Amino acid sequence: MRPDRNQPVDASVVPRFGDIPTFMRLPHTRHADGLDIALVGVPWDGGTTNRAGARHGPREIRNQSSLMRKVHHVSRLAPYDLAQVADLGDCPVNPIDLMDSLARIERFYRTIHQAGALPLSAGGDHLITLPIMRAIASDRPVGMVHFDAHSDTNDRYFGDNPYTHGTPFRRAVEEGLLDPRRTVQIGIRGSIYGAGDMAFAEESGMRVIYMEEFTATGPEQVIREARRVVGDGPTYVSFDVDGLDPAFAPGTGTPEIGGMTTREAQEVVRGLQGLDLVGGDVVEVAPPFDPSGNTALVGATFMFEILCLIADRVARNRG
Repeated sequence: MRPDRNQPVDASVVPRFGDIPTFMRLPHTRHADGLDIALVGVPWDGGTTNRAGARHGPREIRNQSSLMRKVHHVSRLAPYDLAQVADLGDCPVNPIDLMDSLARIERFYRTIHQAGALPLSAGGDHLITLPIMRAIASDRPVGMVHFDAHSDTNDRYFGDNPYTHGTPFRRAVEEGLLDPRRTVQIGIRGSIYGAGDMAFAEESGMRVIYMEEFTATGPEQVIREARRVVGDGPTYVSFDVDGLDPAFAPGTGTPEIGGMTTREAQEVVRGLQGLDLVGGDVVEVAPPFDPSGNTALVGATFMFEILCLIADRVARNRG
């Protein structure tokens, strides 16, 4: 254990149900200065088009993250020894003004980026990734490993509205934040509005791995393909819990049957170790649709999985 780096509250000293809840039971701070990795909640679902509730995701993910321990049992990565990590609290949002919320989220993440910290976030709906990318990818586009049932590359909803949780990655490509040729989408499935809904993703150069291909080839091949697509450049990981089968994550706004198991998704995420990760998020946890808390536990666990990868990247870059 590194005494000079933040460590979680020890559950053998303070029970998991005690003390103030923070991500991974880490210290809470308001400033990213001195941090390698900033854990952030974005309690906002103003881009949701049907079943709202993801605004409550960060609070419940914090609660369930008390179950995470200090060392990854497979990789043996100890993220809190490898990097300075803290809970930066929740990003400011405006629940009644979509455009103001996008601006607030972008400003908040710019301060994190300017401080040199890498953000790992809990949403919130998937539109939150767009302002995060505006903050951290304005100087160069990033690649992305995207776990989801949906491509999120639609264009307009309800007339001429370009901003919903179904549009963030189309906007990110158009704004030069996301390199579609270095983007892989994993687990895509479910009915679509029209036969051309996937045209933008496929024609822009995104590698779309539909769930049927995932099932046919298996996690190992998907890992190889994801690594091939993103290469050595800066890469963002975005994990929508509806990429999982709703048997494992029922508490989400747009569930689609026939998805990945938690074990399969963990295998793929772990296979990303060594990539140049510049941030990540876990989104669309909607606790009102899962009173058991299991989906928030899924969210917390995948935050820990991604945290281990980013901490490893920090340590390797430090040399």
